[in-house]
Amino acid sequence: MMPRHLAVIMDGNGRWAQARGLSRSEGHRAGTEAARNIVTRCRELGIGHLTLYTFSKENWARPKDEISTLFDLLTVFLKKELNSLREQDIRLKILGELSEFPFGVRQVVAHTIKKTENCKSMTLNLALNYSGRDELVRACKKMISEGVSEDEITEESLSGYLYTAGQPDPDLIIRTSGEQRLSNYLLYQAAYSELYFTDVYWPDFTPQELDKALEDFNRRQRRFGKTGEQI
Repeated sequence: MMPRHLAVIMDGNGRWAQARGLSRSEGHRAGTEAARNIVTRCRELGIGHLTLYTFSKENWARPKDEISTLFDLLTVFLKKELNSLREQDIRLKILGELSEFPFGVRQVVAHTIKKTENCKSMTLNLALNYSGRDELVRACKKMISEGVSEDEITEESLSGYLYTAGQPDPDLIIRTSGEQRLSNYLLYQAAYSELYFTDVYWPDFTPQELDKALEDFNRRQRRFGKTGEQI
């Protein structure tokens, strides 16, 4: 059984590059290629929603030249892959606040969103300038500004104010590079997500590695608070 929604923390580009005597930029470039392959594999498998942790709010603390490289890679990726996304019937959505991004980046992102808005087979969420805590604060503020009453505040109504509104919560969250934490990623949505950690650095996370993660996922019994006998 495939997860309806797969989320990935793409970690380890810098360490992958360092181990090979390459620049961090080369690591991010290799990571972009890995992302392209994983998107294609998820579409082949019929996974309906894929979320990639692309740039967190905390990433602004990185060196400016590295941030610039990340923005360049993002724009090149979207320009290069637009036709492929449309051919594969993949819709692009953004989780996060783009107002702080350079104008050129925002233009490319908006263009890609517009050109793929009618695609139905898969939704590709890129978490950009994203923070799980900030997402919750933003949702609460929006509910208050719209006059939502206390009685109307439920788990379901709050979910409707998140970036992922209308999408299922992640069934599986994968993190590469050996780190074992969520790093402020989809905190509300991850309540019942299965977690899969691998020592493989992101640039080496191939479709075959994804298949291994999915095999592990399928061996698990998701109880959602029930006993094994009730499942």
